[in-house]
Formats: sequence, structure tokens, C-alpha cells
Amino acid sequence: MALYMYQAAYTAESIAAQIKEPQDRIEAVRPALDALGATILAGGYPFGDYDVLVIYEAADDTVAASVAMTVAAGGAVRSARTTRLLTGPEWVDSLRKAQGSTYRPAR
Repeated sequence: MALYMYQAAYTAESIAAQIKEPQDRIEAVRPALDALGATILAGGYPFGDYDVLVIYEAADDTVAASVAMTVAAGGAVRSARTTRLLTGPEWVDSLRKAQGSTYRPAR
């Protein structure tokens, strides 16, 4: 399974609706992501450019694209970003593969 980080910024209307009826939106979307084949591992509400951040596991990039499209189609976010994350072992494997590279920058 691949790891992904999804970050989203809510619309003003979405924030207003959440203020009116507070709820944990990560838990609210968990069943929808499960149905798409994505499992939420962690999440939170950061300060900064994005209002919500979710780390989830999915079989492949097409599932990740489905998650992004489903959330976008709901209309509650004004911007979002999905980032593929490497696990520790994947990172180490990529470093080992880079050791054998013959690439040399132009001087």
C-alpha cells in the first residue's frame, strides 16, 4: 500500500457551516474514503495555508486521484494538494538505487 498526504483549504461557506454545526470532518469523511479503498491513518487541522491534513494509505495512484476528485466534487474546498509519501524502507531503497547512478551534472 502507498502512503499519501492530502491537504485542503476550506471555502468560506464550508467554514461557516462548520462553525454553525461543529464536527470532526476527518471522521465524517472516513467512511467515504474507506469505500474508495483508502484508509485514514492520521489527520489534523494545521495552522497555515491548509485547514485539514490527512495521511492515508491506498493501493495506488488511481485510488488517490479518486479521493481528491470526490472531495473536490463536494464543493467544500477551495484548494487541495495530494502528495505521495515514501515509507522509510522505500526512501532507503531509492537512496541505494541513486548510489549506482552514472549521472554527472554539466560543468
